[in-house]
Amino acid sequence: MKFNTKYLPIVIGAALALGTVLGSLLSTPAQDQFLAKNNSKNKLNKLIDFINNEYVDSINTDSIVNLTVDNILSKLDPHSVYIPPSEQAEVAESMKGDFVGIGVNFYMYKDSVAIIKPIENGPSAKAGIQAGDRILYVGKTKLFGRKLPSDSLFAKLKGKRGTEVELTVYRKSEQKKLKVKIKRDIIPIKSVDVSMLLDKNTGYIKINRFAETTYAEFKSGLTKLKQKGIQSLIIDLRDNGGGYMEEAVAIADEFLKDKQLIVFTKNKNGETEKTYATGSGSFESGKVSVLINENSASASEILAGAIQDNDRGNIIGRRSFGKGLVQREMDFNDGSAVRLTVARYYTPTGRSIQKPYSHGNEDYFKESDSRFNNGELYSKDSIKVIDTLKYKTPKGKIVYGGGGIVPDVFVPIEIEHGSEGSAYLLQTGIVGHFVFEQLDKNRKAFTGLNYQEFIAKMQSTDDYFKSFQKYLFKNGLDLKLEKNKAIINRYITAEFARQLYGEIYYYDVILKNDAMIKAVLNQKK
Repeated sequence: MKFNTKYLPIVIGAALALGTVLGSLLSTPAQDQFLAKNNSKNKLNKLIDFINNEYVDSINTDSIVNLTVDNILSKLDPHSVYIPPSEQAEVAESMKGDFVGIGVNFYMYKDSVAIIKPIENGPSAKAGIQAGDRILYVGKTKLFGRKLPSDSLFAKLKGKRGTEVELTVYRKSEQKKLKVKIKRDIIPIKSVDVSMLLDKNTGYIKINRFAETTYAEFKSGLTKLKQKGIQSLIIDLRDNGGGYMEEAVAIADEFLKDKQLIVFTKNKNGETEKTYATGSGSFESGKVSVLINENSASASEILAGAIQDNDRGNIIGRRSFGKGLVQREMDFNDGSAVRLTVARYYTPTGRSIQKPYSHGNEDYFKESDSRFNNGELYSKDSIKVIDTLKYKTPKGKIVYGGGGIVPDVFVPIEIEHGSEGSAYLLQTGIVGHFVFEQLDKNRKAFTGLNYQEFIAKMQSTDDYFKSFQKYLFKNGLDLKLEKNKAIINRYITAEFARQLYGEIYYYDVILKNDAMIKAVLNQKK
């Protein structure tokens, strides 16, 4: 399976020849004989042996090998990366789309593991775990007062399907300890956050990444929306960093007619592989709009490019990230892996949307941040397009290659998110943590309220906005929010709705005044 994802540098930032080099670092005699034919490869192998046998201090040569691998890959491109064993399992799990666990959303609040919300119909919810509970012990292992990292906590809560774990929890609302036995089960990691109606004719589907289950999740949501009679669909790919190319292709096939080109790839030998739509699309005639921003990358750009280049729908938002490289993952026996760029992909008109990376990986990944400074996120006229990379769609629309998908309808960031500081703030988890702590102080204030009553309550007060401003100051963030009061209040209300009522209610709040959604709906008038 080809892996086409924007692998962020915060996580860790070929060809058979590179595979041989890496293998030689932990070689067998047969490999040594082969490597003797190549001085450079043999030199690496001998150096590790010298360090192992002669160096004055004891050295973990595995760590040296990892540094060597990282250094080699850094000379190739920003998306050819090495993933150590400690991270590979988590990355693979996320892309698989599920794991075995107890089914809770939690975070470390002060020195305790606090349950934000048990996953609906999951093992913990069925066992009676409630939002606000603190997990004190897993079996006999103490969790409170230790400030354990999240990966250690996950390890305690995960296990084999069907195995039982006993939790000791403290329920603040009742001021008592409880022992709860929970059977671990498969917990889905959703890649489609929500599929819902915006009005009687318009459906909305939010995709957060392209994992193994994304097409199945998307198709299920689309089928339900079609049964409700939608004539128009909005696909939200904002902040979607990519994933598996095949999943994006399968989704594009739902909208394109038989034999329309979706994407093609070209490797170092110039060999081209084209992928066409089939005649089995379930939404080939309804209106389609795709929302993107500067963090939409990779597989997101394949889907957006296929829709745009085939004149199938409009792209709304801001220029996408600009990743047009295809990776193939190669696993090693120690649990690590290499993702190696093996091809470039091209949209149906023949454009590559890969942005330049000749100035190094650091500049490459910071390029999206620099769009604040050059004005591109505020004005479409500031987007730098290259006239020599101009292409035409079948209906004559001009599109550009050379660095991301340029939207058909531009929506500036200050309209969508307020000031630059607010835009960054709302992309973090701080709003969710604030809301949890507010509920933790007085969850009874919302007890018994239906959703409409909840909305009326939130609209009648500025108390939570004021408390959030104080919360930021307390946490060392000197941001003045008064100019962006309306949008901050909307995000606070949306997060309350999510934690109290569920994911769909978050989007019900957040999308009502969303500038990109308005841009789509205004086109229909």
